[in-house]
Amino acid sequence: MNYILFDGPSRNNLLPFTYTRPVADIRVGILTIREKWETYLGYTTTTITEEYLSEKYPMVEMENNVMINASYLPNYELSELVKGLEENQAIFKDEDVIAFYAKDSQDDVDFDSYQVIEYSEAVLKIENTWDIFSKNGEAIHEDFELLTKGRQSQPIPNSNNILGAEHIFIEEGAKLEFVTLNANSGPIYIGKDAEIMEGSVIRGPFALCNNATVKLSAKIYGPTTIGPHSKVGGEVNNSVLFGYSNKGHDGFLGNSVLGEWCNLGADTNNSNLKNNYAEVRLWDYQTEGFAKTGLQFCGLMMGDHSKCGINTMFNTGTVVGVSANIFGSGFPRNFVPSFSWGGSSGFKTYLTKKAFEVASVVMQRRDVEFTKEDQLILEHVFEETKKFRRD
Repeated sequence: MNYILFDGPSRNNLLPFTYTRPVADIRVGILTIREKWETYLGYTTTTITEEYLSEKYPMVEMENNVMINASYLPNYELSELVKGLEENQAIFKDEDVIAFYAKDSQDDVDFDSYQVIEYSEAVLKIENTWDIFSKNGEAIHEDFELLTKGRQSQPIPNSNNILGAEHIFIEEGAKLEFVTLNANSGPIYIGKDAEIMEGSVIRGPFALCNNATVKLSAKIYGPTTIGPHSKVGGEVNNSVLFGYSNKGHDGFLGNSVLGEWCNLGADTNNSNLKNNYAEVRLWDYQTEGFAKTGLQFCGLMMGDHSKCGINTMFNTGTVVGVSANIFGSGFPRNFVPSFSWGGSSGFKTYLTKKAFEVASVVMQRRDVEFTKEDQLILEHVFEETKKFRRD
């Protein structure tokens, strides 16, 4: 069977992260949503997404296809239902379609003519940016079970201080000595060739993905995910780094999400709780205003390729777009548009030529090419977000 993940109606609620990727490639838990579905289904997937992303993330359509709403995270029961779908069948959760069978000869899909299979069990759905960190604990638990079932962890070196060893899984090539791991509050997964440096204290649920690094004497509270090739130091609480991003020094990051290729300067801190304990509002790209989250704790949402200088201070509920560069004293405003250059004293447009030069150098340091496809995506984002910049 050919499986295709589609963005669905939640795509715009997940900006700025979906400016540069389909919904399917958001990381929550240990794996991306795509990786979860592919593991459960036993098949590779392709994507229906925005046209400007489709060259990098193409769709492959065959005669018979199953379309899957990428906002939904799979579990065993749901994936078995999806694998069993037949022609003119669809799976719904209340009013939402989760998956449906489609033939390439169909011009339109009319669900009134479909046999509807109601899915009434609990299922994780990522429909807002803050869901990425607020549902990360449940996602880590599910991914941990998926990835470790029937497998044997690498041995835990004797120098480490361990609680809940049965809930810790270490992949081949991982390094950790003289660290404290407490998995009594949730599982701890340490990926292939990852490293936790001496003196670090980590409380689960926690995922350190392949080739990622926890630096000396870091303090990490779960649920937290450090994506592939990322580096973290200082204090981190309930946050997700997608991959190739760095918070390498002291400073606090809490209830936050960083995309790929982000960098936080030394002693960067974010607030995750308002002084009056009020509900946090976040910038909404659709209404072009600040929307309620229903959360008391909510920190920083930072899109791909954005960076900040040393001693940067972010207010509670700050949204930073794609390829922004923030520096200087004081608090920048709670919404920093994509391709902004500056800080609390004001911003100007960060020209694409300069931004691309930086992206190319940064990615080359990790042996990753800044491709023409990447450039075209960022050029589109630059034009699409022009209305938010003031200069």
